[in-house]
Amino acid sequence: MRARVIVLAGPSGAGKSRLAERIGLPVLRLDDFYKSAGDPTLPVISEGANTGIVDWDDPASWLLDDAMATLDELCRSGRADVPIYDIAHDGRCGSRVLDLAGSPLFVAEGIFAQEVVPHAREADLLAAAYCVRQHPVLTFWRRLTRDLREHRKPPLVLVRRGLALLRDQRRVVGHAVALGCVPVTGDEAYAASRELARSALPR
Repeated sequence: MRARVIVLAGPSGAGKSRLAERIGLPVLRLDDFYKSAGDPTLPVISEGANTGIVDWDDPASWLLDDAMATLDELCRSGRADVPIYDIAHDGRCGSRVLDLAGSPLFVAEGIFAQEVVPHAREADLLAAAYCVRQHPVLTFWRRLTRDLREHRKPPLVLVRRGLALLRDQRRVVGHAVALGCVPVTGDEAYAASRELARSALPR
């Protein structure tokens, strides 16, 4: 075993990506393991204003087995090929090599990050798992401004999706906690992760 993983889960817009960068460890972006548009197994929203479009907030839109295999490879060899996903075009646009460069810890973050926690714990790959949370209205606003800025989807779809996620945030956090994540603020996750990083350094 060359490394262990710190998992950052939490609602879309909670600040996981920015937090991962602040921590300063290598980062595995689990959102790059989305399925591409056109995959016949993609789930579809069946009710509400967005009926008929792909439900990108359903874990079935994401490749759990591929994400776990990559996480395993990183922990055991220190490097792995990872996909690059373009959310605006709903598909992969290439790949890259993620090299931990000898780091004993790395961060895995994404909206489905909690799904890898039971596997990582069972395989003794888990250093810690956090669910980053903040007030639902703040999460809604940050998510909407980010998605509009990055042109991820048409504005009306983003607003409708954001309102649905706002109402669903408590369930999302509860699910992550049930899978083994500790609910924390971004600052709490940062402090705990930096302490783990310091303790992992050779003495």
